[in-house]
Amino acid sequence: MVQPTGIHARRAALRMLDAVLRRGETLETAYPPATKDVRRPEDKALARAIANESLRWLTDLDALIDSATKKRLPDDAKPRAVLRLMLAQWLRLDTPPHAVVATGLPLLSGGPRRLAHGVFSTLTRREAMLPDAPTMPDDVAARWGERVGAIASGLADPPPLDLSLRDASETAKWALELGGDSLMPGHVRLPRGERVEELAGFKQGAWWVQDLAASLPARLLGAGANGNERKTVLDLCAAPGGKTLQLAAAGWKVTALDLSKRRLDLLKENLKRTGLTASPVRADALTWEPKHQFDAILLDAPCTATGTCRRHPDVLHRIGQRQIEEMAELQAALLARAAQWLKPGGVLVYATCSLEREEGEDQAARATLEPLRIRAEELPQGIEPTPEGWLRTDPGMMADEGGFDGFFVARWVKDQAV
Repeated sequence: MVQPTGIHARRAALRMLDAVLRRGETLETAYPPATKDVRRPEDKALARAIANESLRWLTDLDALIDSATKKRLPDDAKPRAVLRLMLAQWLRLDTPPHAVVATGLPLLSGGPRRLAHGVFSTLTRREAMLPDAPTMPDDVAARWGERVGAIASGLADPPPLDLSLRDASETAKWALELGGDSLMPGHVRLPRGERVEELAGFKQGAWWVQDLAASLPARLLGAGANGNERKTVLDLCAAPGGKTLQLAAAGWKVTALDLSKRRLDLLKENLKRTGLTASPVRADALTWEPKHQFDAILLDAPCTATGTCRRHPDVLHRIGQRQIEEMAELQAALLARAAQWLKPGGVLVYATCSLEREEGEDQAARATLEPLRIRAEELPQGIEPTPEGWLRTDPGMMADEGGFDGFFVARWVKDQAV
């Protein structure tokens, strides 16, 4: 039997959805095996877009499905999963209903196919709509409190493409050449959808992809050169290397430590492309011991990554209190070790791309080093530090300029007398 064109992409999207919701995998992990039978790059991209939008709007898609069924379908029922994909294509990707039906229903057979067809037809006749912003799952809304509405508004659309420049003095040049906007020196923001490898400046290593919020922790360490002398910095949990590249470009002598060989290989590739230098080290930060202390340490700690939900909506559905507590324990251990490796007078910056207090504010409140307050003039215009001198960003901020990932950042200095 000849299958309709495009069904392989839909089947791959269904596999990704199952991997995230049933097995708790990340979309990044689920994507390669799910798309192994999909040949064309554009079909692989479509599969990912369908899965992303299904997860981004999952709560609202389920509400529509439930409004059109007499008996609620189980959460793990295959007809519900297929209907999520079908509705996401129609309501978010502007796929015509006849094309949605032609490529969605073959994923089912028998009674489930008739059920899905009936539900989808009912909703199209009603001219069903999604809200202006995604509805967050109940547990997520409870954790994020009063900011949940603003954060959700920042998730309505996929984020733009942010670039960090190797040479900040060329900001105006690259903004003009790439047709983008700059929100800080060394930064250019482009509309989403550009093929990164085909953009001007990629092959010569003039920039790398890095969300603006993700670039702020390294910026807070400033320049690494003192006259002809380069100061030393340890980039802990460094791969795939965006912050390592920033530090190297700012003149630091960088030791980049990470446990993952695959991710360190990506870091080495990025160093080669940009022509920047650093010393990669593969080791477990919980057992590794450096040969000397450092002038500065950047700890971009492993975390739940809930702050990246606008580009990785799977975190909305696979992260719970258990994962948050496990990460918070690891972060506290890494902070304690990092503090020992600082020279007297050295600066430590701690960051997580998480929206959870346990991974941000609660960690900073327990720190024993001397606070080094973050100042408004170090941040993009319109972003203010917290009263404690920390930084908290979320996807609801700077919405008119394209938004932000969610980050927590704190900074300390080690007492000279230590």
